[in-house]
Amino acid sequence: MLSDTWTVTGPIKKFFIILLHGRNTLVQFSKPVSLQSLIEDCASPEQAQRKVARILRVHFRAVRQAVIGPDLSHRRTLVNQLIKSPPVKAAIQETASKEKIPVAKAEARALKYADEIASNISIATIRFLEILLTWVWNKIYNGVKVNGLARVKSAAEQGAVVYVPCHRSHIDYLLLSYVLYENGLSVPHIAAGINLNMPIVGGILRRGGAFFMRRSFKNNKLYAAVFNEYMHSIFTRGYPMEYFVEGGRSRTGRTLPPRAGMLLMTVRSYLRDHRKPITFVPVYIGYEKVMEARTYLGELKGKKKEKENILTLIRSIRNLRNNFGQVSLNFGEPFQLATILDDVHPDWKKETWEPDSRPEWLPHAVDRLATEIATRINNAAALNPVNMLATALHATPNQAMDERILKDQLKTLTNLLQSLPYSQDMTFPDSDPETWVEYCEGMGIVYRQKQKLGDIILMDDLNAILTTYYRNNVLHLMALPAMVACLFENNATVNRERAVWLVSATYPYVRSELFMRWSDTEVDAAIEQWIDVLIQHGLLSSEGDQLYRPLVGSREAVLLSMLAQVIIPTLERYYIAIAILRKHGSGTLTAGRLEELSTLMAERMSILYGLNAPEFFDKTLFRNFISLLKARGLLSVNEEGLLAYSEEIEEVADAARFVLDPAIRQSILTITTQAETD
Repeated sequence: MLSDTWTVTGPIKKFFIILLHGRNTLVQFSKPVSLQSLIEDCASPEQAQRKVARILRVHFRAVRQAVIGPDLSHRRTLVNQLIKSPPVKAAIQETASKEKIPVAKAEARALKYADEIASNISIATIRFLEILLTWVWNKIYNGVKVNGLARVKSAAEQGAVVYVPCHRSHIDYLLLSYVLYENGLSVPHIAAGINLNMPIVGGILRRGGAFFMRRSFKNNKLYAAVFNEYMHSIFTRGYPMEYFVEGGRSRTGRTLPPRAGMLLMTVRSYLRDHRKPITFVPVYIGYEKVMEARTYLGELKGKKKEKENILTLIRSIRNLRNNFGQVSLNFGEPFQLATILDDVHPDWKKETWEPDSRPEWLPHAVDRLATEIATRINNAAALNPVNMLATALHATPNQAMDERILKDQLKTLTNLLQSLPYSQDMTFPDSDPETWVEYCEGMGIVYRQKQKLGDIILMDDLNAILTTYYRNNVLHLMALPAMVACLFENNATVNRERAVWLVSATYPYVRSELFMRWSDTEVDAAIEQWIDVLIQHGLLSSEGDQLYRPLVGSREAVLLSMLAQVIIPTLERYYIAIAILRKHGSGTLTAGRLEELSTLMAERMSILYGLNAPEFFDKTLFRNFISLLKARGLLSVNEEGLLAYSEEIEEVADAARFVLDPAIRQSILTITTQAETD
């Protein structure tokens, strides 16, 4: 009655189970099945009876596994089986031979690794956490809004499911497991860093579904073999799993470039045994306030990351007094791993794969998988009052705006995005834009300054920085129309064909940074659609092949300029890197040196021009931009390890020159020249 076993029980024990757990009962109505269609090809009533019984048995087994998961009552047996698997036995022998130790000692070490890694899911612990977290969510949140759950239930009945959420907060894995459990789905096995395996907390997390992994195990083949085999056992038994492809929590609010480690292990496991499909379920988690926001700000400014321990956990309890708004948890469109492999290497099923197989096409398959996951996570983004208000106010120099103009901008921006939704999986707030200012004011994000000509809505210095995080959550949703709007910041008219070309030339770099959904061949059509939408809403006008911006000072001109500001800081970063590269000349800088100089220049500009966005000089963004320039052939590395650039780099520079304000371009060039002199 209190155990986690799947053992068949008698009627008396079942009675007491119902008596004890009756309030925790799930009733699920499945899709109806026509009895006539099932038995019409049966030769006898007995055959029909056997067929119906078999179909129902398989169906109920699948539903049961989706709801409560496979049998988890024999953890010790599972751990021992890992040690006896051929890949781990081979690693034990290799370790014993290499280190000249007895095989029994190497086996004991492998057993210790397995015990350190494996989760120990306990229904009693999960029930306790459900009660505790229900109280916590009601205490700190205005509600949890869940979308797209029906498609997950369908995927969970087909085989192993891998939940791949974005990573914004430590709350992510608690929230996702809670939502799944509350909606009748099995709690997944969650990959967690070994740093979370703290006294007391580690045990609770392990019984709640966490399995622990070391940050790196490249030089420990035995640990790698045990961990890989544990992953393989989860997939082949049909357990649901959850891991964060970004590796760590995003400090900027953007979706981070996925890391290959867990994805590679998943693909290699599936190559070994693909009898059960593996379905990836992207999950977008959107917060109106992130609990760790101030910590992230400190880290972006250079403060050393604080190591998790009991004291930090105790200190975080004080957050229970705060209001963190509403949370949106959106399940994106699921997809099967097999579809990626079929596309990359159609004959993969015809070949035999060993645990250590590394075909030359594997890295490409993992990269494709990683990009697909990140893109689908972003497809399911959730707009909310906070990120919309942050987007509008950060388009102004001082994060301040007349209340009437602000509400008008929020309404227009919402109408634009509803006219041409980024994807079918994105969601909009239920409330009216007219109420968002008061809502954010109540949460302490903005404040009001009374004025006879109309109230001014402002952010204080701290919130002006913190809210860049929430703007960045949804930057990709507005990036394409913002890129079109940029063309008219310094130009009264632009030829339509040239406008499409200019945006298309810059798009691959923005796409790579923001994981946008259109391919390079699809984006021209999307740009054309956005131009038409901007014309429909009066933000642009057209005459023949020419596009015109609104009259300077008009309401529409202000709205168009606000939209342009969404993406201008991103384009400025690109121009900084290219300006430094061209200033020093081809074949003079290493990639590392270019990254360093670009980061320093961006930080300097941020100080000089009061840019309230620490991610503006985030070195990771420059590193990824430089990597993409190399991948697209605009940069190459010569024999001395120095960067040489092609003539095509001038096209990117020309596009930036056309878009950016001349004063900003001149400032970048001036600062670059001064730095070179210094």
